[in-house]
Amino acid sequence: MTMASPPSEDRQRIDAFLDALWLEKNLGENTLAAYRQDLLQLSSALAEQDAHLLSADAGMLMRILGQKLQSGAAMRSVARLLSSIRRFYGYALREGWVTHNPSQNLQSPRLARYLPHVLSETQIEALLAAPDQTRPLGLRDAAMLELMYACGLRVSELVNLEMRQLDLSADLVMVFGKGRKERLVPMGEMAAERIAAYLQNARPRILGARISAAVFVTARGAAMTRQRFWQNMEAYAKVADIEQAVSPHSLRHAFATHLLNHGADLRSVQLMLGHANLGTTEIYTHVAQARLKALHEKHHPRA
Repeated sequence: MTMASPPSEDRQRIDAFLDALWLEKNLGENTLAAYRQDLLQLSSALAEQDAHLLSADAGMLMRILGQKLQSGAAMRSVARLLSSIRRFYGYALREGWVTHNPSQNLQSPRLARYLPHVLSETQIEALLAAPDQTRPLGLRDAAMLELMYACGLRVSELVNLEMRQLDLSADLVMVFGKGRKERLVPMGEMAAERIAAYLQNARPRILGARISAAVFVTARGAAMTRQRFWQNMEAYAKVADIEQAVSPHSLRHAFATHLLNHGADLRSVQLMLGHANLGTTEIYTHVAQARLKALHEKHHPRA
């Protein structure tokens, strides 16, 4: 897609739209940044057609989506752009910026069902055992990995966790997910033990005289960053001899799939993951079913 500079008027409209989203929906910074990126991209593409956001018609929008697909963009990326377009023009119609919604009849591209590759339970055990727990930072990292796998947390939820969200007496953690939606997730005995060991034996030594509300802190006294945790996890994957690519989301995938493999119901997994739509969680049933089929074929005498 050819890129031109978005007109200043479009930038102002996008800013106003994002401000309204933040006030009305309390969306997180990452979500708002994604909307901004999509709408600036749309504005640039419209500028190439001598148009702007409020003068676009359905044909222009369809052409831009088609060009994005032809450029090799992933279906998921195109679907996200369409979602941003629809939400913007819904707001524009409500505010009286336009007299009709040009995105009203646009169709979503058909998304290919993506089945994540899930770490086995043996690989998870090796990964969780990789940090050197004789060192304060190793205790911290062991607690982070254990909690992420035990609760199926997103990496942003993990690194933004504050002390007030932990209830070790009940082995529960209050999680603030997308849109600051709250959910209460059980952490389990082993995660609670590792968190307690970290809080008692490592966190005070890492912080020194500094004070922080964050649960997981760095040697500088600041909260752990997403990027740093990802780097740490990749290093521990090497220690655990895991050859496949590993990311923080790998633990979230493993959490959901392993629960389903051991008999958890889909609705419970949905609630613990913080998915608004059960359809988002259903992808893990395909992974779990594939795993169970493989086990059956391997071990059943008449398979």
